[in-house]
Amino acid sequence: MDKRTVLAVCIVGSFVACQVPGTSISGPPHKAPPLAAPSPQPVVSKGAAEIGSLTLVTDRSLVCMVNNQFMGRPQIPVTVDGQLYYGCCEMCKGRLANDPTARTATDPVSGRAIDKAVAVIGRTDTGVTLYFENQENFAAYGNQVRVQ
Repeated sequence: MDKRTVLAVCIVGSFVACQVPGTSISGPPHKAPPLAAPSPQPVVSKGAAEIGSLTLVTDRSLVCMVNNQFMGRPQIPVTVDGQLYYGCCEMCKGRLANDPTARTATDPVSGRAIDKAVAVIGRTDTGVTLYFENQENFAAYGNQVRVQ
């Protein structure tokens, strides 16, 4: 996802201080809208041409775990129940601290819910961030993408 798209997501989502590399957002503070009931993350069902190649993210601090975006620089750490999560702005930080659904994802291989703090994280060259419950599922998904 390019910087302009991430910035648009931040603005539309009423994020006030997103840490998008090379950008800044200034202005008066905004009251965040109430959080809607979250829907479960869908299993990614895009074809290989849309997904692109899969890369292992070895430094999870570079991912905003609320927006599920690889940001390319360290994000704000948030510790919840002894687990470490990362958010790109104060709103994401608050959501990670207070909304358990923001801390989980669905493994696209097994379909099981997993904790983002311990997940194997992959990203595609098209900007999709995926969470896997183990290295085997990461590898299986990566092979699936290359074969299709």
